[in-house]
Order: sequence, then C-alpha cells, then structure tokens
Amino acid sequence: MSAASVACAQAVVPTTGAGPTSGAAPEQPLDRLPYTPSLDTAAMDRSVDPCEDLYQYACGGWMAANPIPSDQARWSVYAKMANENQRYLWGILDKLSAADASRSANQARMGDYFAACMDESAANRHALAPLRPLLSRIEALKDRRELPALLAALHLATNNERVFFHFTAGQDMADSTRVIAFAHGGGLSLPDREYYFKTDAKSRTLRDQFIAHVARSFELLGDTPEAASAQARQVMAMETALARASLSRVDKRDPYKGFHPMTAARLQALTPGFDWAAYQRALGLDPVKSYNVTEPAFFKAFAKEIGRKDLAQVRHYLRWQLLGSQAATLSADAVQADFDFFGRTLQGVPQLKARWKRCVELVDAQMGEALGQEFVSRNFSPELKARTLTMTQQIEDAMAARIQSLTWMSDTTRQRATEKLHAIVNKVGYPDRWRDYGALSVARDDFAGNVMRGNAFELQRQLAKIGKPLDRGEWGMTPQTVNAYYDAQMNDINFPAGVLQPPLFDPKLDDAPNYGNTGGTIGHELIHGFDDEGRQFDARGNLRDWWTKKDGKAFEKRAACVADQYGKYVVVDDLRINSKLTLGEDLADLGGLVLAYAAWKAQVADLSPQSRDGLTPEQRFFVGFAQWDCSHARPEYARVHALTDPHSPGRYRINGVAINMPEFEQAFRCKPGQKMVKPDAERCKVW
Repeated sequence: MSAASVACAQAVVPTTGAGPTSGAAPEQPLDRLPYTPSLDTAAMDRSVDPCEDLYQYACGGWMAANPIPSDQARWSVYAKMANENQRYLWGILDKLSAADASRSANQARMGDYFAACMDESAANRHALAPLRPLLSRIEALKDRRELPALLAALHLATNNERVFFHFTAGQDMADSTRVIAFAHGGGLSLPDREYYFKTDAKSRTLRDQFIAHVARSFELLGDTPEAASAQARQVMAMETALARASLSRVDKRDPYKGFHPMTAARLQALTPGFDWAAYQRALGLDPVKSYNVTEPAFFKAFAKEIGRKDLAQVRHYLRWQLLGSQAATLSADAVQADFDFFGRTLQGVPQLKARWKRCVELVDAQMGEALGQEFVSRNFSPELKARTLTMTQQIEDAMAARIQSLTWMSDTTRQRATEKLHAIVNKVGYPDRWRDYGALSVARDDFAGNVMRGNAFELQRQLAKIGKPLDRGEWGMTPQTVNAYYDAQMNDINFPAGVLQPPLFDPKLDDAPNYGNTGGTIGHELIHGFDDEGRQFDARGNLRDWWTKKDGKAFEKRAACVADQYGKYVVVDDLRINSKLTLGEDLADLGGLVLAYAAWKAQVADLSPQSRDGLTPEQRFFVGFAQWDCSHARPEYARVHALTDPHSPGRYRINGVAINMPEFEQAFRCKPGQKMVKPDAERCKVW
C-alpha cells in the first residue's frame, strides 16, 4: 500500500494558516470540509530556482506557513487533510453521541462508542481494571500446555502482532481465489528489527530508554522498581531473540521469502510444544489444513523461546505486550507513559494528541465503513466517480502505449503485461457492499471493553474467511481515508472518497495541476502492479514468473538505476535512504508521473491551455505534482522513517522524479550544470 491521491467535489469553505501548535487556539469540529486549491501559489517560494530545487520552489511557502503541530511527528499536505477530515468526522460523531432514539443501529453503535471513549474521567476511575481478567489469566499460567488458549484470548483482545505472532486469513499466493490461514511473525515492540542490533550511540541509548519504559509500565501494574527493572530486561532479551529470527523489511518485500505453504502437520513440527489445534479451537475456529507461514525461522525461534524460558519470563512478556497493546484505553498515567516513549522519545513529538483525535481514530479503525457511510453521503457524487474513472482510463491507455513502445521488452512478456493491465479493477470512492457490524456489541460505559470487543470482532471476521469464496469487492481502507493503494493479489486499485478532494484534486482548477497531482497518484498505484514486487504477480494475482529471463534482467537493470540514484540521498545526519526498501515506491513515483504527463497531453490535445499565475501549463503540471507532498518531519521521526517506511522523504519523491523527466527540464528551461538537470544518457527510464 502506498500514499497516493484522487479527485473530489463537495461543500467547501476557505481555510488558511498552520495546523494546531501548542500556542494555537484549540481545534473545533468542522461541519464542512475546508478548501485549498490543488495549485496554491501561496505555498510556493519563487525566490528559489526550480532548476536547482523544484521541491523548495513549489513547497517552501507551505513549509513556512505550516509548522509541524506539537502533536505530530511529521506534517504534510496529506496529514493536514487527514486532520481536517478528522475534525469533520469529530463533528459527526459528537452529534451521534447524543442518546437520540432516531439514530440508526450503526449510528447508535458509533455514537455510544465515541461517548465512552471521550469519558476520560471514567477511564481514570477504572484504571487497570479492564485488563485484570486477562492479567489474572496470565498470572495463572503454570503449564506450557495452557499457552495456546491464553494466546488466543490475548490475540482476540488485541488483534495485533505484538503478542508473539499474528494469525489471520489471506489469499493463497499460488492461487489467489483461495483464502487460507496465515501465520505472521511478530512479537516486537520497537518499530523494526534493526533497533535491537544497531551499535551506534543513538541506538544503544534508545534501547536503554525502551527498557526504562517497559520497567515503568511494570511499575504501573504494581511491581516494585527492582522487580520491574529485572523483568524489563527479560522482555528485551526475548524480543531480541525474536528480532534475530525475523526477516528484514527489505526481505519482506520479496513475496517468495514470505510464501511458505504448509500442512497442519508441518506447521506443528515446526513449533514443537505449541499446540496449533488447541490455539485455533480457543479462537472459535475449527483447525484448518492449509497455511502460509510467512517466516518459518521466526516460528522456530518462537517455539524455542517459549520452550526454554522460565514460565515467569513468558508471563512478564505477555503482561508487557498486553499493557502496551491496550495502553490507549486505560487511565491517563498509562496513556502518558506510552506516549512518553513511543511518541516523545522515539519520534520527537512534544505533545500527546487531543482525546477527540484518538477517539475518532479508534472509531475509524473499528467501525470504519459505518463511519464511511456518513462521510460518503455528504461528500461524494456520481459525477466525481465518473471523472476519476475517466482520468484512470486515460492513464491506463498511456500505460498500454508505453508497454507497446518498450524496446527492451519481448513480445511474449509484452502480451502478458498487457493482459495484466487490462485485468486491473479500479475501485473508486467506497465499496459496493457495506460491512455488517451487527455482531459488534458496544456499551456506552465501557470504553476499554468496546475496544477489546472491536478487536475480537475484526479478528473473527477475518478468520471466518478461511476456506470461503474470496470477496473481491472488499476494501482494505475506509472511505474517509486520505490515501490510496494497489493490491497485487486482488490486482485492483483503490481510491477512497477521502482522498478525492482539494487540494489533491480540484474541479475548480485547470487540468494541468490535477493531472500532475491526482494523475500522478493514479499512475503511481498502477505502476505498483509492475514495480519490482508487483511484477511478480500475474493478471489473476498469483505469484508466478510471467517474464522471460532476458526481460526480467532488463527490468532489473533499469530498476537498479533508480535504486542507485535514491541510495545517494541523505535523510538526516549521515543516514541515507535505504533504496532497496523504497525501490517499489520510487519506481511507482517515477513511472506514475510519466503516465500522468502522457494522459494530460492527451486530455488537452484539442484544447489551448493558458498560462496562469505566471506559470505555463507545463510548469503548472509540475508544480501541481510537487505540491501533493509538501511536508517536513522532526529529526527523530526522520530516523524512524528511514528504517521503516518504504516511501522516500517528500523532497526526494519530487526532485528524484523530476530530474529524470526531460519534460521538466524543458518546462522550466533548465540549463546544463543545474542541480535538477541530468544528461539524457544518465536518466532512469523504466516504464
């Protein structure tokens, strides 16, 4: 999945100024979505020569006017839009939280959930009480044979991968029509396995700070400082052992390294001492026969750890992961402790998010499609959907032409690439069938319980898919999300309604910035089907090599040009982009804009685009493109980003693309020797 964008028409009001900062007035709910044009001249810094730095030229004014809010690690056009959407959804949920008999079942469910979440005084009164039943079960663990049922209970309550592993449903990589069980490695609290092994001073200090945080958490559970400190080090030792056996993020980008089909007997043999059948029965699932085990080495290490560690150490690990997973639902001291490390220390964020934001995020996470119905009914139109699909078709036509014109691709591979392109399904706005939340129980006075029931509801919903026909209509994002994604196994592109709005697409403006921005995003998602990872899946979403050996090598040579270019960019201090991690996104950024430019030229072929705001149509295309990712980040976050995020920083997502396009050089009449000019022979050209 990748950050992207599409198009929107809705009720709008003007807005200016920065996001919230510690000195700003408190935010209020919105009853309409704000308006910012898709090419904002106020966001530019015209004192900068675009041939030296397009990003600064297009975004310098935006960065000056939009300092990073005190509750954010990074601030961007996308993040600001998401914040405005949250304020809008806050207004909806605040009204629904009134106990009104006219509310629909879903409206009552969301309103009561939000009301319970907003009651901070009740959370403080309850303190750790919501966790006591599970904590008691952990303390009662005296026999390893009891561990499968205990893990099932913890997984239902948390529905994440922090408690050793994540067990869910997924499409069989060899046969995308089949839904089978997936066992994913997990068990780590820090953002990436590398945090456990890096030897530089910052990493060593961070590990010490993490251990201190875990110890503080144990003290919140009532342990003495001495015991808490010892237990925290035991947690660190166990997580380090699991990290050592985990795949790197770069390895996880290789689908073959995460594809290990197994029978039940083989999975059981991999993890002696852990009864998978008992675990599944405790989840309410009849034991299944087919699995994909994404990281066999991890599960061997998991079995070794639970077999050789003293049960007391296993209990300490489980207590920590339960508290860490559920901290946001507890009293203010638990919430603050969690933020102090994961927000302030790890990412440099000075201030905890306002409670309303955290509550909107939880409703979105657990009842996102119900909330999406409220959003879509107010902010999405058939005309917008049609306009988006038209632009998408133009970009697919451009891709078809590119495939036919590639001199390095054989006819055999060309035919299969065309077949895959024509098989892509474009989903715009929201799903055709809304999710049913009827089985989700919500209580107006039980915030933590609501969250745990929501986690269990979603995990059980996923597990129920195993062995059932694949639902190709399902979405992986909620309609109000400011983002988009491509799914290689579904072979579909998904553009939620939340991303189809200004400033990412602006029906009031000319085509040039809209194609540079939204068109580039559509192209970006399309190219993901043909990037270094997506190209390994065929038209039906099966993991299958459909390339001739010669064509595969030709692709890899061209992709290596992009990796070499981005690997030279510095993120922060002396930390460079891990271009093997970001390669798929970098390829999508470059290929996507090439397609968008071709589609724009086709769109205006019979028109006479005019210069505006002192910019030619071609210049407006590239400025519109650049302004989709105006952003800046705290240094601490930039370090996390460099290790964990498959996207390059905003500056390089813009400049790194434009420098490879002769159309950019021509648009701004750049001269040889300027920073944004590459000799044609050195430009990276893939799709």
